[in-house]
Amino acid sequence: MNPIVFALRRPITVMVGIIAVVLTAFVAVRPKAVDAALGKVGIELPLKRMPIDIFPSLNLPVIYVCQPYGGMDPAQMEGLLTNYYEYHFLYINGIHHVESRNVQGTALMKLIFHPGTNMAQAMAETINYVNRSRAMMPPGTVPPFVMRFDTGSVPVGYLVFSSESRTIGEISDLALMKVRPMFSSLPGVSAPPPFGGSARSIVVRADPDRLRAYGIAPDDVVNALVAGNAVSPSGNLRVGDNYPMVPTNAMIKDIKELGSIPIKVGTSSAGGAAAIGSASAVYLRDIGSIDDATDITTGYSLVNGRRAVYILATKRADASTMSVIDEIKAAMPKFRAEVPSDINISFEFDQSPYVTRAINSLATEGILGAILTGLMVLVFLRDWRSALVVVLNIPLAIAASIVGLWLCGQTINLMTLGGLALAVGILVDEATVEIENIHTQMRHTSSVAWAVRVGNAQTAIPRLLAMLCILAVFVPSFFMQGAARELFVPLSLAVGFSMIASYLLSSTFVPIVSTWLLRSLQREVSAPLLTATSESPASSKHADRIQGEHHLDRDDRSSAVLTHRAPRYQRLVSLFVRLRWPVVAGYLVICGATLFWASGRLGVEIFPTVDAGEFRLRFRAPDGTHIDRTEKTALEILDTVKQKVGEKNVAMTLGYIGTVPASFPINSVYHFSRGPEEGLLRIALKPKSGISTEAMKEELRREFLDRFPTVRFSFEPADIISEVMSFGSATPIEIAARGGSLEENHEYIGKVQAALGKLPSIRDMQVVQARDYPTVEIKVDREKAGLSGTTVSQVARSIVTATSSSRFVVPNYWPDPKTGIGYQVQVEIPQPQLDSIEDLGAVPVQRGSGSTFGQSLLLRDVASLVDGKSPGEYDRYNMKREISLTANIVGNDLGAVSQQITHALNAVGKEDADAKAKAHQEALAKAKAAGNPDPPKPPSIHHELRGQIPPLRAIMNGLGIGLLLAVFVIFLILSANFQSWRLAFVTVSTAPAVITGVALSLLLTGSTLNIQSFIGAIMSLGVAMANAILLVTFAEEQRRNLGARDDRPALNSVTQQESTIPKGSIQSGADRSALQSNAVQGAIYGATSRLRAIAMTSVAMLAGMLPLALGLGESGQQTAPLGRAVMGGLLAATSATLLILPAVFAIVQSRASIKSASLDPEDPQSAFHSAV
Repeated sequence: MNPIVFALRRPITVMVGIIAVVLTAFVAVRPKAVDAALGKVGIELPLKRMPIDIFPSLNLPVIYVCQPYGGMDPAQMEGLLTNYYEYHFLYINGIHHVESRNVQGTALMKLIFHPGTNMAQAMAETINYVNRSRAMMPPGTVPPFVMRFDTGSVPVGYLVFSSESRTIGEISDLALMKVRPMFSSLPGVSAPPPFGGSARSIVVRADPDRLRAYGIAPDDVVNALVAGNAVSPSGNLRVGDNYPMVPTNAMIKDIKELGSIPIKVGTSSAGGAAAIGSASAVYLRDIGSIDDATDITTGYSLVNGRRAVYILATKRADASTMSVIDEIKAAMPKFRAEVPSDINISFEFDQSPYVTRAINSLATEGILGAILTGLMVLVFLRDWRSALVVVLNIPLAIAASIVGLWLCGQTINLMTLGGLALAVGILVDEATVEIENIHTQMRHTSSVAWAVRVGNAQTAIPRLLAMLCILAVFVPSFFMQGAARELFVPLSLAVGFSMIASYLLSSTFVPIVSTWLLRSLQREVSAPLLTATSESPASSKHADRIQGEHHLDRDDRSSAVLTHRAPRYQRLVSLFVRLRWPVVAGYLVICGATLFWASGRLGVEIFPTVDAGEFRLRFRAPDGTHIDRTEKTALEILDTVKQKVGEKNVAMTLGYIGTVPASFPINSVYHFSRGPEEGLLRIALKPKSGISTEAMKEELRREFLDRFPTVRFSFEPADIISEVMSFGSATPIEIAARGGSLEENHEYIGKVQAALGKLPSIRDMQVVQARDYPTVEIKVDREKAGLSGTTVSQVARSIVTATSSSRFVVPNYWPDPKTGIGYQVQVEIPQPQLDSIEDLGAVPVQRGSGSTFGQSLLLRDVASLVDGKSPGEYDRYNMKREISLTANIVGNDLGAVSQQITHALNAVGKEDADAKAKAHQEALAKAKAAGNPDPPKPPSIHHELRGQIPPLRAIMNGLGIGLLLAVFVIFLILSANFQSWRLAFVTVSTAPAVITGVALSLLLTGSTLNIQSFIGAIMSLGVAMANAILLVTFAEEQRRNLGARDDRPALNSVTQQESTIPKGSIQSGADRSALQSNAVQGAIYGATSRLRAIAMTSVAMLAGMLPLALGLGESGQQTAPLGRAVMGGLLAATSATLLILPAVFAIVQSRASIKSASLDPEDPQSAFHSAV
């Protein structure tokens, strides 16, 4: 049944359905207070609330593998561990490439897959190949951490632990073992181990002086520990009818018992042993201390300049930011109850206030837009009842859209809310067109019901086409890939559901409420009213023509604002139609010239920049700096920041200095550090400080250069929006060079650095990999070692214990009987007792089995120790070594800088290739002259742009193609509807005006072309097509009606001028003139008859977009470009629709036949119609 007939006959059914939709939408977005109130009376809704987040889940196909091995240098990590992993990972289905970073003690591998890969299968395959790879690795290699992690898995806050009376080790252990298990169990939370402390361990600290005195090597201590504290299972003993367990004390229960483990038993020499004592045995207690402490400290966390411990509150990629934070805050009392009262737990850098303000401001802008839209309708119609009907359509359509998004598993985020806010202006289009036509029909009848039915019937098809055109511009988003698809599909769904709901409401709800609320205009019927139902298209066209001819002849100021201006507009559009050829030519020239001019000035970015009042700073002291010195540098940097911004303007500071402990390797996924010389600081300013973070960064760069000349700095994304939209890149620019040797790659990247240094917008440029990291090289003389009764293996094990610990090479364990938690027992020499090469050379090494006390063999006796240099990091891409360069951008947009960088890279690449080619030619000539074989051709070095530039180009290319596809899809839809390629072409002829208007509006407002503004451009294109459809439909009907009349009315002056018969054949000239005059009259009629409808919908949408374009709310910096693009595109499109489109119609349809495209001989409208 026809929707209008169904609605008018069953209004209660329609209203019940609408109430059901509204209630469902309320359930989906109900406040938590509702659940709390229902819970008090024992009612719990089984339906889940719609999650609230800042962005949709990006669901990027990425897997991380993190492999620790404490003490291994970067070359060993690369060659003995990473190499085997990469070799096997390339077998995984869907793998695109593997990136790896190898520093001392840690290898971090990032597996990137092709879009559409089944990530569950990829994860299973990754784990299988990890297990296979480990069979080829050195003993002591622990299984790596394997996890899915993408840019949506960002920290939403920090759980900070501090105490005035406890050590960092105690705080860290309580946070790890007491709080983290509860923390990780919260829905949507992914909690890594705490930052700031190392794992609790039982540490045997060997005194090197005592070791030398007793002639004991560190490896002797380790062997004694393993022999005296063994992990051994036990069985059972049958004693009569009993079957008791038979445990042993092979593993000690009290750590004091470790001191009783003998290391050596024998006769003391008169030498060293006598100086210590005359006992015949040496025990662990004799060579040092045994402490309940922590693993070797590799880093510190600083909270407000003081050491503390924190756990990253990281949400899973598919979790809601707001729900995660709410769960954490609700659980805070439980966390505090689990730890002693002298430990303070707080939740810092909470991202929920920003998310809440951004969401609320966007919702407020949408509500303001709806109110302004209603006011505009009221101004045009001068009827509050009609304005009420139009405005009611907005919340009902949004409610239906929320239900659709809920059923599709979407969240409330900036993209879906942006789609709803964007739809606010356009939602009135359907209802406004219908209400305007109902008002027109009410001039011809006193029956409101008949006016409603006739008005709806006349606009049903144009409204359907308008909806399809708007939906068509978003269809390409479903065929995008990667992050672009994940961002645009939710917005497209929000707009699509809103538009479908708006069309259905305008066909059901609007007729019902109009019949109930509207009052007859009490005019005499001045023209026949359509009495047929909407199923009679011929009658509909006839009535439409009559009403159109009459309503412009009235000066009805009481009912419409534009009526008295219609004659002026008619004269103007007649002039444009008469001068149609120069008008259209000028239109194309102006659009082309404007776009050409704007293309070189319009900035391009992924997402609008936001000043969140906080920034993150990564600094690198000289390579090899100890963490204690790095910590002092961090405190000095924080003091400098406070002096610059004013201490009263700093809300909080948080940072991490050094590397993550090898016991917590998964933390490298969240915070990767190259060495103890590196630190990451996060500074939050107070909300009302009034300080621009970008301007402050520039001042700090100059200040840091003066105060810390040897320290390198780089600012990184800090707020949640910047972190997500950076797609995992620490800086917007990253350039990698690979293909040659490590030295050649370094040389090439040095040339790139020199070239980019000339660009004025580049800041914080630095090479990622340390080239000359300080080392102390130990070169064992194998001959001396053998003659001294030791081996290289024994020497190496002693060195490991002396410079690191026995934790990884010979693991040993102790279970805490109070808690049942197992901890490792490790042997190490305290680092403060080895602070020079001479001290290291004096470390005893193990002799053979025939050695006795006092016979001390030192490291310097069998090895030489010299200062050296080696790479501090090895990075690879699909098993090829690479060197990379990172940089930030200041004072320019990413798109412009990417072009400058591309030109610079091409120049460097050409120069390098030419130099190598020249050198190769010279080498060939020398080899030929000497009669030697030809030398091999030098390898070519390839550079690759990374960071935010590749996703920027991918997203913009996808959007550009999507825009073209949208125009093509609209063209096809219109062609199918009109059964004419010409009319479809006429309708899309306003597209250049839309693009021009968008570009000008962005330039004039200082906005960039980004995701948001591109969305606005696409939406304004759909709206422009919807308005053009109305005009073209009425113009074509009038042209056909005029062509079908035998008695054509006298033409006005414009038409008479256009109908002058040209020279030539009288018959053909008359026909051609008639066709031209009909096209001219149709164009003028279509424009004047649809003036009010187009002006109303356009002005209403502009009013609806105004709050969004002003960007006054918290999220204004993100959403303002969207509103500005829509307003600019719509202003230009409306002008082109009302002035240029009639001229284009007159040109294109000047020779078009009035016959239908039908091929059916029985169709009277067909050119092939004939009697049998």
